[in-house]
Amino acid sequence: MSEHDDKARAATIFDVARLAGVSHQTVSRVLNDLPNVRPATRARVEQAIKQLRYVPSPAARALVTRRTRTLGLIVTGAPDYGPSSTALHFNEAARDARYAVITASMLETDTASMRSTAELLVRQNVEAIVLIAANRAALDALDGIELGVPIVAVASEDRGAMHRVWLDQYAGARLAVEHLLGLGHREIRHVGGPTNAMDAAERLRGWSAVLGEHRLPAREPLVGDWSPGSGYVHGRTLAADGDMTAVFVSNDQMALGVMHALAEAGLSVPGDVSIVGFDDIPEAAFFAPPLTTVRQDFDALGRDAMAGVLAVLSDDDRMPAPRVPDLIVRTSTAAPSRDRASVTS
Repeated sequence: MSEHDDKARAATIFDVARLAGVSHQTVSRVLNDLPNVRPATRARVEQAIKQLRYVPSPAARALVTRRTRTLGLIVTGAPDYGPSSTALHFNEAARDARYAVITASMLETDTASMRSTAELLVRQNVEAIVLIAANRAALDALDGIELGVPIVAVASEDRGAMHRVWLDQYAGARLAVEHLLGLGHREIRHVGGPTNAMDAAERLRGWSAVLGEHRLPAREPLVGDWSPGSGYVHGRTLAADGDMTAVFVSNDQMALGVMHALAEAGLSVPGDVSIVGFDDIPEAAFFAPPLTTVRQDFDALGRDAMAGVLAVLSDDDRMPAPRVPDLIVRTSTAAPSRDRASVTS
């Protein structure tokens, strides 16, 4: 086992706090031998420190004295609609709570870059960091390191020991596929997002689960990169599939590309193929035809991230409950045409 692996699994101040059933600020008060900690509480914290073999960092010892009303925000991945909207509404919620926000946007999420960015924010005396994670690597890079400040992750998968807020991607995908099943579709293909994207994995899981529950085939999904171009490439492949009557696409941008490719091949939406997207970007209502999609409340997600920060900073580790997206039905979906339905019956 390498030294890096040992450090990655080392206990943090938040592990001690969870084991002792107290806030991380209380652990810091014990570390600094400050008053106003009840003897029984101090004993629990000291026992947790001993049990976890926790070695406090200078940042953890100093945590109790930090009060700057400044937060750090790390946004990872491309500047897509969802993460950008979430970041915007988090900033608005922080401003309403009279906090300043220092933002770092990162395309690359390798461990070294993520950790150096987080450490830079800590040196700016932030009280907490919010991480809008596009993929698993962003979460894994910061899991288990001792920063001395709490991290609240906006992430659709539960990985590591961070506090987390999220929109339920799995439930949203189920809504999309159940809608298509309700219209009579039985051969429903899927165009997914990148394999390292947590949102894409949860949407894929929802699609597969619903089909499995109805004993319908879940054919190999096509993997895109969130862009209309990748949707177009996969749309050309789907246009040659005479069996399928519907496609669940993992975001609206790729759905646009799929629809364009189907139109080029002489197939109508929804006359020949029904399409459901995901996100409800502002343009979705103006596609030709307007796109049935799963609407995510990014405004609420940004506010939930700030609510999570305020909860942690006030010694309350309870995070806002996950939100379930809504299905927005427009005219890109309809019952399968008799000709194509007869092929799959």
